[in-house]
Amino acid sequence: MSPLADAREPLSWLGIARLGLVQAMIGAVVVLTTSTLNRVMALEWALPALVPGLLVALHYAVQLSRPRMGFGSDRSARRTPWIVGGMCVLASGGALAALATAWMGTDFWPALALATLAFVLVGLGVAASGTSLLALLATRVAPERRGSAAALVWVMMIAGFAITAGSAGRALEPFGPTRLVLVCASVSVIAVVVTVLALWDLEGRGRASTGAARDEPARTPFRQALTEVWAEPDARRFTIFVLVSMVAYSGQDLILEPFAGMMFGMTPGQTTQLAGVQHGGTLVGMLLAALAGRRIAGAALGSLRAWTVGGCLVSALALVGLVLAATGLWPEWPIRANVFAMGVANGAFSIAAIGSMMSLAGGAPGTGGRQGREGTRMGLWGAAQALGFATGGVLGAAASDLLRWLSGSPAIGYAGVFAIEAAMFGLAALLAWRGGGLAAARWPAGAVATPGDPSPVPVPPARPASESPLLEPQR
Repeated sequence: MSPLADAREPLSWLGIARLGLVQAMIGAVVVLTTSTLNRVMALEWALPALVPGLLVALHYAVQLSRPRMGFGSDRSARRTPWIVGGMCVLASGGALAALATAWMGTDFWPALALATLAFVLVGLGVAASGTSLLALLATRVAPERRGSAAALVWVMMIAGFAITAGSAGRALEPFGPTRLVLVCASVSVIAVVVTVLALWDLEGRGRASTGAARDEPARTPFRQALTEVWAEPDARRFTIFVLVSMVAYSGQDLILEPFAGMMFGMTPGQTTQLAGVQHGGTLVGMLLAALAGRRIAGAALGSLRAWTVGGCLVSALALVGLVLAATGLWPEWPIRANVFAMGVANGAFSIAAIGSMMSLAGGAPGTGGRQGREGTRMGLWGAAQALGFATGGVLGAAASDLLRWLSGSPAIGYAGVFAIEAAMFGLAALLAWRGGGLAAARWPAGAVATPGDPSPVPVPPARPASESPLLEPQR
């Protein structure tokens, strides 16, 4: 079979796993840049928390370029160069960020200038590689495999977090600036090499042409393409859903561990373990939502929209539980079970939206979308995700401080933020239920293939749906 023929056929499970490996490499670089380096700045160098906070916010702001990156990959004959090129930029940014962080211990201002450039490169790299990878995944995965493929890719991403954090953490002992640079640079080099090997001859020589439908995007200016995508009802509604749900999702990100320490007397190690409980729940929720696509007793277990709405509602209920915990009326409140349930709900709505995204991104008949706009749609939703995540984290922390100052009670500050988040998740559920780009989303009508199946069972063409709030590694 020729490479061109390969480019016209759906990806095998091995091909999907290779894309998942690339996603894991993106996460490996990001997790060191946005977590480990921030800790070094704040603790080892005793810098104000505002410094790493602004740098992380900068890398999110740069990701507003995602629509332009996706549009560029739409116009290109292949997405692989965009993924590899973006990874090279991301890896360069990660290595420079480590160098700048090490330099901050002796010469702050020049190091800060270098760190600013590095975090800009990180944001650009994630925008180019991540958006193009998701567009390739959306256009090359068979409808009957989308739910399971989404779960596989995101599980591999989470595994990349865990392996990188554990391995790099051990390699950084005993800590030193030189060791920091060597470890981060090594991860960056490994990420580029693995990406190149994983994508080698995966896409083929070029995407299959559909005549005018494929040629038209190449002649359309970016602003017109973005305007056309925004004019699509499903794409526009889903953009709003992503923004609202990600503000709700990330609002507790900066305050959950301090809340657990203050209200339940947990040590730093125990609050870190609590965060692990939440991430474990997220993984369980993702797997549950993906397994729902399996046909049991002749029917799939609900639609993608139902899982998205249900995940948002349960997330809201879990946050109400944290509000009750913050009041202190129940000293023996099961905080770990509460946080685990929140993680499960977050994972369920995320993976359901991810599975829907792959259909809606293709602009298939029934969505009102044009063919050849996959990357532009992915970019639009990615920009909404980045904006929502950054806004939620900052507003959550700011609202907690403000409510604490107004009431004189830290507990009220935490409870207020959790209550606002619960309301935001309720709004996200309403948006998804009334449309939100998920109105047509259903698990495939036929049996869903899993990695153990030699081939998928033929199914009728799937109707298009929508996209995921977790477009980029956040940890």
